[in-house]
Amino acid sequence: MKNSEIAKVFQDIADLLELKGENPFKIRAYQKVVRSIEHLPVEVEQLVKEDRLKEIPGAGEAITKKITELVTTGKLGFYEKLKAEFPEGISTLLYIPGIGPKTAMLLSSELDIKSVDELEAAIVGGKVASLPRMGDKITENILHHIQALRRKDQRIPIGAALPVVDEITAQLNVLPRLKNLVPAGSLRRFRETIGDIDLMGTADNPREIMHAFTTLPQVKEVLASGTTKSSVIVSGELQVDLRIVEHDSFGSTLQYFTGSKQHNINLRERARRQGLSLSEYGITNLATNELEKFATEEAFYERQGLQFVPPELREGQQEVERAERGTIPRLVELSDIKGDLHVHTDWSDGRDSIEAMALAARELGYQYLGITDHSGGRGIAHGLDVERLRQQILQIKELNQKLDGIYIFSGIEVDIRADGSLDMPDELLAKLDIVIAAVHSSMNQSQEQMTRRIIGAIENPNVDVLAHPTCRLLPDRGPVAVDMEAVFQAAARTNTALEINGMPSRLDLKDTHTYRARELGVKLVINTDAHSTDHLGFMRFGVGVARRGWCQAQDILNTRPLEKVLAYLKGWRGIDSGKR
Repeated sequence: MKNSEIAKVFQDIADLLELKGENPFKIRAYQKVVRSIEHLPVEVEQLVKEDRLKEIPGAGEAITKKITELVTTGKLGFYEKLKAEFPEGISTLLYIPGIGPKTAMLLSSELDIKSVDELEAAIVGGKVASLPRMGDKITENILHHIQALRRKDQRIPIGAALPVVDEITAQLNVLPRLKNLVPAGSLRRFRETIGDIDLMGTADNPREIMHAFTTLPQVKEVLASGTTKSSVIVSGELQVDLRIVEHDSFGSTLQYFTGSKQHNINLRERARRQGLSLSEYGITNLATNELEKFATEEAFYERQGLQFVPPELREGQQEVERAERGTIPRLVELSDIKGDLHVHTDWSDGRDSIEAMALAARELGYQYLGITDHSGGRGIAHGLDVERLRQQILQIKELNQKLDGIYIFSGIEVDIRADGSLDMPDELLAKLDIVIAAVHSSMNQSQEQMTRRIIGAIENPNVDVLAHPTCRLLPDRGPVAVDMEAVFQAAARTNTALEINGMPSRLDLKDTHTYRARELGVKLVINTDAHSTDHLGFMRFGVGVARRGWCQAQDILNTRPLEKVLAYLKGWRGIDSGKR
């Protein structure tokens, strides 16, 4: 049973308990465990096997027993009995903003509504407005919420959203007196997919800023236009909201709208114990009712006696406790990256030459670049066979003599065949500077087959890096069936690096996998999988994933200078890893 499935069961329980009017603290406990499960770095099934459920934040004895029952039997008696107390589909209605327990029961009992589609049809047909305590205005608001939810449910990869932000902020930042324009919400936390874009800034002339925002050339529809907040739909059907706030409360407002919801709940609960109340406007002393405003997030956290929490960590996963102890690490930054070890050229399916890629990497300040074109067995046009790979090695040697300021590694992205063998002879792989292995075919294998196949490649003494380990493609192709815990253990044992692939359609390893791999001491490398010079800029996406995985520079192989990476790849690792 996947973590997402387990989390949904407990979210339904929380919703149904709220419908019953249960103790708010009990409801909140279930809501908290839902967020914890969603962000766990390891599968709950693994924690059940290892008797480690107490490691889940917010999971007390009663909830851990329910988790164990659900995982081991596939059902939860408490949940089934609770569902039986209510009409079918009631929890779906509670998901819609503006519909509370009483309204949900009214819609279900009077109109037998079980789904969002049925509710929408009932509103359009005038049936909902005729119900007691409803009316046209309330039903119109519910319809707007349904439409907004549909847009939010159509989540897009951050790789598609971030360029939109770049374009809009570049156009708005030329305006006089606009300051502090930054994204908030899930995009600032660098979630891999987002529902809409939240922008925030400060200005002395908010009306002019809002007019400029709502009349941008990419705006297709204006949903709302005000002096402090406006919402638009831009190309790609993406909703963008802009808030202009006061200069002196920008820090607390940015923190509030960055979230996450659970992070903010944890902060508020802690603050209340200190006699404080947190809001988007600042911090209120409950004894004196005095409000303090904060122009920066750093000051907002400091006032609470907390270390600053980077946005990527604000997911309600022990970061507040760590901030209280002052043990939030310095996370890896884009400026720490000293090279890219997985790029493609026009020798296989890339667009640009080896030299062009190397010069572009040097322009970024990199010390080294790994040329890892595809092996021929994958069926890609111009995939390298043995002879062409030998020719490429010679060309790279010539370029290393010609170019200053950048070192080019000769390498390959070798295909891991269905039977686990590699698509290049070992004697040739041994002559390369770097060997990256990856699965590109037969992705429907069973978990046992795929795990054995990948671990076999990891254990090959010539393989340095496992690329995009789960093979997913956002947003359409899910991961292959593979026991990632076993993969992490094998990588740690053999000192094989696992890749955080920064290609926006991959982001693989994902954040929770990155956290777990790092926790087990696996060496990680952030690569772009670039197929052109422009793609080298994808490094920022990989760094974002690494930061969500709590990675420091020391956890990432390609933050090391050239000489140390050379030493690593040659096997001078200080342990008997069995690698060359």
